[in-house]
Amino acid sequence: MGSLENGVPFKKDHNLGRLPSSSSSRILWLHGPRSSLPRFFLSKKLGYQQWICTIVVFSFFLMLFQAFLPGSVVERQDNSSQNVKLISGDLIYLKEIGGLDYGEDLRFQPTMVLAKYHMEAREMNMSSGSRRAVRFGFRKPLLALVFADLVVDSYQLLMATVAAALMEIGYAIEVLSLNDGPAHLAWEHIGAPVTIIQTDDHARIIVDWLNYDGILVNSLEVKASISCLMQEPFKSLPLIWTIHEKTLATRLSQYTSTEKIEVLNDWKKSFNRATVVVFPNYALPVIYSSLDAGNYFVIPGAPMEAWEAATLMTPDEKHLRGELDIRDDDLIIAIVGSQFLYKGLWLEHALVLRALMPLLKEFPSETNSSSPLKIFILTEDSNSNYSLVVEAISRSLRYPVGLVKHLTGDANAYGILRKAEIVIYGSFLEEESFPDILTKAMCLGKLVIAPNLSVIKKYVHDRVNGYLFPKDDIKVLVEIMSEVISRKKLSPLAHNVASNGKETAKNLKVLEAVEGYALLLECILQFPSEVASPKNTTEIPSKNKMEWQRNIFSIVPDVAYRSRSSRSSMFLDTIEEHWNLNRAEKMSAMDEAFIYSIWEEEKDIQMANARRKREEEELKDRSDQPRGTWEEVYRNAKKADRLKNDLHERDNGEIERTGQPLCIYEPYFGEGTWPFLHLSSLYRGVGLAAKGRRPGADDFDASSRLPLLANPYYRDVLGEFGAFFAIAYRVDRLHKNAWIGFQSWRVTARKAALSNIAESTLLNAIQARTNGDALYFWSRMDSDTRNPLKQDFWSFCDVINAGNCRSTFSDVFKRMYGIKHDLNYLPPMPSDGGTWPVMYSWALPTRSFLEFVMFARVFVDALDAQMYAEHHQSGHCHLSLSKDKHCYSRILELLIDVWAYHSARRMVYINPESGVMMEQHGLEKRRGQMWVKWFSFATLKSMDEDLAEEADSDRPRRRRWLWPLTGEVFWQGVYEKERSLRQQQKEKKRQQSRSKLARMRKRTHQKAIGKYVKPPPEEMENENSTLGVARR
Repeated sequence: MGSLENGVPFKKDHNLGRLPSSSSSRILWLHGPRSSLPRFFLSKKLGYQQWICTIVVFSFFLMLFQAFLPGSVVERQDNSSQNVKLISGDLIYLKEIGGLDYGEDLRFQPTMVLAKYHMEAREMNMSSGSRRAVRFGFRKPLLALVFADLVVDSYQLLMATVAAALMEIGYAIEVLSLNDGPAHLAWEHIGAPVTIIQTDDHARIIVDWLNYDGILVNSLEVKASISCLMQEPFKSLPLIWTIHEKTLATRLSQYTSTEKIEVLNDWKKSFNRATVVVFPNYALPVIYSSLDAGNYFVIPGAPMEAWEAATLMTPDEKHLRGELDIRDDDLIIAIVGSQFLYKGLWLEHALVLRALMPLLKEFPSETNSSSPLKIFILTEDSNSNYSLVVEAISRSLRYPVGLVKHLTGDANAYGILRKAEIVIYGSFLEEESFPDILTKAMCLGKLVIAPNLSVIKKYVHDRVNGYLFPKDDIKVLVEIMSEVISRKKLSPLAHNVASNGKETAKNLKVLEAVEGYALLLECILQFPSEVASPKNTTEIPSKNKMEWQRNIFSIVPDVAYRSRSSRSSMFLDTIEEHWNLNRAEKMSAMDEAFIYSIWEEEKDIQMANARRKREEEELKDRSDQPRGTWEEVYRNAKKADRLKNDLHERDNGEIERTGQPLCIYEPYFGEGTWPFLHLSSLYRGVGLAAKGRRPGADDFDASSRLPLLANPYYRDVLGEFGAFFAIAYRVDRLHKNAWIGFQSWRVTARKAALSNIAESTLLNAIQARTNGDALYFWSRMDSDTRNPLKQDFWSFCDVINAGNCRSTFSDVFKRMYGIKHDLNYLPPMPSDGGTWPVMYSWALPTRSFLEFVMFARVFVDALDAQMYAEHHQSGHCHLSLSKDKHCYSRILELLIDVWAYHSARRMVYINPESGVMMEQHGLEKRRGQMWVKWFSFATLKSMDEDLAEEADSDRPRRRRWLWPLTGEVFWQGVYEKERSLRQQQKEKKRQQSRSKLARMRKRTHQKAIGKYVKPPPEEMENENSTLGVARR
């Protein structure tokens, strides 16, 4: 991040003003004549103890003044650094009481932002690949300028000036706005097309941000577009966010104190998304430090002060006269300073006020009401009690009561600047950029007097457009004041100097702003090989760096100024109301959920009691029920497990799709693509990741079907091509249509998708079998924005793959078919007047699609074996000029063309609007040029079986092998292995049965102890008669 770092402990300038020393020299009070206090000390003979007590009391009051001040942003590193050499003269006393703290250790240095990209550039230059990438540069780099509205303001003026300069060095500019406005005509007049951003029914922005090489958003009010850029697939696009308002910074502490942590975290995510957050001065990064994600950067220069000075209304005279007691004939001096607060600030103000004391003789008065001289000290911090410090200083310097006043806030400061005649810069801090408050004062035509700091001397020339004085010699300021004021008014020379300053300030820091944005873009943007590199920043014409391009908006009638701060405040209020509403809804939902949970708990208790009573009643007359054999139970359980996925209720789209001959799949990745996906039954979405799928839609997750796509590396490197492998894997379980089609969401974004007429024409041609086994496509190469010169197939492939498409395809082709010699094996793709399909927008029979996937699996495996090691380790890909996580996707995009041409498929182009069909590359023209033997089904099937046999073996020859992970592994030996396995299982069951019978036969049986012999009938009768007599 840009950081506030403690620099080297500063040393005081040894060239401070001195007075001639002598044996009788005495300490003077701030360059002025001797006051009564030192004369009293020198004339009276006081005791030693009285001297000590006086010094202690006076030091105590000085320490009390410092207690009123806010602590410095950055403390000095070590108190030992203050051991500076004391000097004689008027400043000795100040050094003895604590030193003149000029804030020289206060710095904002955005080192990490530039260092990161410089390091990446060095790595790219040091990396040496096997092939040299080539830039063709057939189109200009396209930048998007995003605004909240097109109202003419300082943002519009800044970006128009920067855009005009960028267009001179080779950039193309497109303006996007959430709302229209009068600046629409001005942008189109300079050749920048304007698009008003549209939203869908769910308030989602409908913009394909991938069309742009870089995005520059302006103001806080464009947060909605940044939220869209936080979603895939737009998360990695370079984004520069320019912020001039400090409205949000004033509310950050309120969000923490009022427990609005959700709002604060939401802003942190937005700031973190930006590649670089650009501020126009070095104070804004400090007050926005709580949102810093290490991406802050400062480009000094913005026409805000000049624009406000030229367009803002005159301040309320009644307010100035009533509350501030200002009359028309008063001479008003405004003392301004740095936006940073540091301990030595009050001492610097004391020095300036001491230098203005001679004016009291020219404007004699005992009270403020009768004095025509008014002095105002303006600061921005309204929370501190600095007014007490100013009052104490003025009282100590014997200013009349009320003549020196302290004001805070932008409104008061602007009103005083409007009325002031002289503006004195009373801060000696060496800042990084020219102070904005001085720019505003100069734009208002005020006489500016400032210390000769290095950044001020760059723009203010002494006695030309302002006055300068050494910060260590305050007597020069006294001389300047006596020179510029004559007869209680500004002298004619001072008026001329102020007028020159006004002309200078109109176009102040244009050079820094234009070159700053150009250098930043040059640093962070990386262009594909088909994009031309812009010219160097030094080649920007001087006319574009000399003045703000106000003439661009001269054609806009009735330009009315609207305060950007008020609009930002309204926007922040809207966001806070939205969050408060959501919070209230969440609390209400939590209360309802709590009540519902109590009701559910009571319902469960009642159901449990009813179930227990029913079970008790059933146990009273329980009877055994037959359950069947264990084999039947196991069989029924397996059947239920197989059918459990078929028990869900199918939606209307799935039912309608079952009877259609064609289903078109739309691969997508991330929520940013949702507005471009169709909802009709003819289409079905393919989510490449488990996250970011459309809720309620009949989409399927490709990563759950094919585990390879769950690996982020292969999901990115394959891109939309990975959906082909996911669908082809056990295709019968997903796709049950005779034909299959694909359409990229980017084709829909470019408004080149199939219309209703084209869809009907395509379905009729499929059902009528007009062209047989054909490849229908509706996105053609010669209309692609990447091919403005309408080049042939292999030339276009080289253009989008950094000039290495032919060599890569030839090497992969030889690896696929095991060709050993070094001849060039590149299938011919002749230019016969036809065009080729691009961007995954085509349809063909499902059987042909599976054949193509069979070829593509082998091709991708060979491509990965050739490029994986270098790309996975370093991120560098010789198919791109920079690090590219989508390395394979551009060459795979054109793979369908090579396969369809050389496998003798008809290729038919269908106009996406009218539905008119036209065959391309007729079969008669292809005779003698097709490599049918290499692309025939028999050859591909043989290769597939050989690879499957190797993958099915116990010890495959390759350690890391992609082919088995891209689909099914199947060959003739699988049948034999399954049959052998079934026989082994049957034999195992037979052996278990034989063992069981053998155990039963060998089981030992216990012999009977004796036999029961039934007695004869006579004995039974005698026994019964005997028992009867005995009973009597």
